[in-house]
Parts: sequence; structure tokens; C-alpha cells
Amino acid sequence: MKTLTFSRELRLLAPVQFKAVFENPQRASTPQMTLLAKANDAEVPRLGLTVAKKHLKRAHDRNRIKRIVRETFRLKQHELPCADFVFVAKAGIGKLDNATLFETLEKLWARHIRLSKNPAPPVQK
Repeated sequence: MKTLTFSRELRLLAPVQFKAVFENPQRASTPQMTLLAKANDAEVPRLGLTVAKKHLKRAHDRNRIKRIVRETFRLKQHELPCADFVFVAKAGIGKLDNATLFETLEKLWARHIRLSKNPAPPVQK
């Protein structure tokens, strides 16, 4: 049976892990948020969150966004590719209600699942 937990092994914790994702990631974006992904060597997908005070002043607003992102990740984790994901909040994210946020995140996760099944050819430099 598959568990739907969000244990420590499913989280990006160190700055080095975040930095690795920011270098040449796959992106899925909306005007209010970006979901970055980069393949990892772990056998599970992992999630990191960046929700800046610049975009959401009050802690309870930042916590609401993080809670919803973690929940959608927790429910989708068995469908996701083995990659490190970083959620980046942008200006205007605080104006989205919970239902819209869930719906938008669902589309972003689906895009990453689709991208993992047929990856783009590498960029020549």
C-alpha cells in the first residue's frame, strides 16, 4: 500500500539542494507562481518551498500557501517523477483563494508529469 505522508526524506532542506534545482530547471509557471523541477538521484520526488515576505507580508498568509502546496505534493507524490521540485511564490499569490490555488497547482504538477514522460532534447551551447 502506498503511503501519502510528507516525511523528511521528501523535503529539500539544505541550500545546496535548492541551488541545484535553480541551475537549468524545467519550469511550469503562472503569473502568481512557478514550479521548478530537476531530476534527482533519489528514488522519490522531493519538494522545497520559497514564499517570500516580499509577496506575502503576514506569516499566516505564507503558511496557508505552503500548507496547500505541501498537500497537493503529498497527494500527487506517487505520480510525480523522481525529481527535486521548488515552488516559488510570486506577486499576487495572496489574492488566490484556496480552490483556485489547488486547481492551478494541479495543472502545474500535471505539466511536470507530462514533461517527464517525453523530455525535451538537450540545448546545444
